[in-house]
Amino acid sequence: MASGNRPLSPHLQVYRPQLTSLLSILHRITGVGLWAGALMMTYWLSSATYGPEAFERAQGILGSWFGRLVLLGLTAALYYHLANGIRHLAWDIGWGFEMDNLQISGWAVVVFTGVMTLLTFLAGYWVAGAI
Repeated sequence: MASGNRPLSPHLQVYRPQLTSLLSILHRITGVGLWAGALMMTYWLSSATYGPEAFERAQGILGSWFGRLVLLGLTAALYYHLANGIRHLAWDIGWGFEMDNLQISGWAVVVFTGVMTLLTFLAGYWVAGAI
């Protein structure tokens, strides 16, 4: 029987959030988000096989303001997961464990995500003729 006086393990509330821990948690979240995005893309592609009405319905959902917002989030998740995955590969070969490199590579991932997401959506609008 466990004693009531035993110390508890430290919880997340005890620690001050650090960039590396936040990026690690976000990497897992974006992985799940990309899985959901793959399901959404499967729905969109498969709707084309069910005829023009089904495809038009799917296009209407994804083309709405909410659908575009979801696509923006998925684009950001894709770029983030890519950049942070490359960062993890660098760690696997032993590079980047110094505190300075951890901070620089972490902020590089965040900046890369923002810039590439913005460029992707600007290019999409440019190609579509919206600009």
